[in-house]
Amino acid sequence: MVYALRRPMLWAADQPQIKKALLSTPLTRSVVSRFVAGERVSDAIDAVRRLRADGILAAIDHLGEDVTTEYQALAGQEANLELIAALADAGLTDGSEVTLKLSALGQGLGRSGAGLARTQALAIVEAASRRGVLVSVDMEDHTTVDDTLTTVEALRRQTPSVGVALQAMLRRTADDLPRMATDGGRVRLVKGAYDEPESAAYTDSGDVDRAYARGLGRLFAGDGYPMVATHDPALVSLALRLAEEHRRTPDEFEFQMLYGIRADEQRRLAAAGYRVRAYVPYGVDWYGYFTRRLAERPANLAFFLRSLLPG
Repeated sequence: MVYALRRPMLWAADQPQIKKALLSTPLTRSVVSRFVAGERVSDAIDAVRRLRADGILAAIDHLGEDVTTEYQALAGQEANLELIAALADAGLTDGSEVTLKLSALGQGLGRSGAGLARTQALAIVEAASRRGVLVSVDMEDHTTVDDTLTTVEALRRQTPSVGVALQAMLRRTADDLPRMATDGGRVRLVKGAYDEPESAAYTDSGDVDRAYARGLGRLFAGDGYPMVATHDPALVSLALRLAEEHRRTPDEFEFQMLYGIRADEQRRLAAAGYRVRAYVPYGVDWYGYFTRRLAERPANLAFFLRSLLPG
């Protein structure tokens, strides 16, 4: 039943009046802290340190998607440059990754938006490469896929290690996987967290799971570097079987999970010798990220609702 609330929750992510009401709830911030490292870059650095103590790497995301002006887009670039410098100052560059949303860099700002986002992403990738920090580009709704893949290919011409997220729920992903998973190309396979039309995406949870399993099979059999972004125990087990079947060593793929979710499983996999990366979001613009996390996984929504009940 909780899964049936997914679409209303995604709708709520775009409603200013609901956002205002949620932000005014005293318990919200304490609940959000489970999923979001904090609002400042120093909060993200502290989270990365704690993860490292458990043998877990980090993919750090400066939250900021509601970009409506070029000024905001430029601020998004500056925030990522600040993050890269902070990682270097803390001695945490090796193995760390910065993730980019092109919308936060201006992708949606009319005709010039795609070019602006690409230019800014290139500057971030150049700065990250100098410091030894990895970069991946997140995938957003289906209308942005073509431009996002084109941008990633442009970035890879200079820095081949640039990764990209692909959403199993999108019907086109079966064709996009071989395009992006070539010559060690780093591909993060996710289920997807956007409210997509049925013409573009699988909308049944079982269909999404099956599409994800097929995508894993293609990734492990191909030439790319699989980044298995799931909390689903069945899919984690499938990834381990596929790694064995295709003779991939633990340094030839990795598991990725969200900050604050299934932390015990993250530690278990890391202790077993597998590469594990936690997706660490931070920043003041956490509302959209938070509501999508509630929507995409029933356990997250159940946790949030329980937290609002009187003690």
